[in-house]
Amino acid sequence: MPTRDVHLFIFDSLSDWEPAYAVAGINTPQLQKRPGRYQVRTVGLSKAPVLSAGGLRIQPDIALDSLPYDEQQTLILPGGSSWDQGHNMAAVEAAKKMLQAGGSVAAICGATAGLARGGLLDDKRHTSNAREYLAATRYRGGALYQDEPAVTDGRLITAAAMAPVDFAVHIFR
Repeated sequence: MPTRDVHLFIFDSLSDWEPAYAVAGINTPQLQKRPGRYQVRTVGLSKAPVLSAGGLRIQPDIALDSLPYDEQQTLILPGGSSWDQGHNMAAVEAAKKMLQAGGSVAAICGATAGLARGGLLDDKRHTSNAREYLAATRYRGGALYQDEPAVTDGRLITAAAMAPVDFAVHIFR
């Protein structure tokens, strides 16, 4: 069976600790039911290196415009301060295309605000850092907000900043 890619969106200021458990689990073949079935590939707005909030310089494997979209693909969106400034909307559009193609999207912390701004949380059960945090985006999905560490609704996973382990568990499922 061929190796399936799990795409980790990377950008300047990304909160590198938030997807860490998921990335480590995915890239550790011994933890997989079928070792070697999955691998993480990084995707940036371009192929230029980025600097995470933790000071890690990361070289993207691919640029966002090369991201494949189908039911076999997963896109992980970590948090980071740039989401609160309205940046990374190209990644939100990629998430929309991924879900439309039958793929999966997992967003944590600030990335949930990006999804809210893009309308992706208007009709899905979801969570985030706080109900008020998402309400500030003026999205229309407030009635579907769940006060939980992580929530899965179909092929969309959302998590609060303080729940990277729960986030990883939902991704592994």
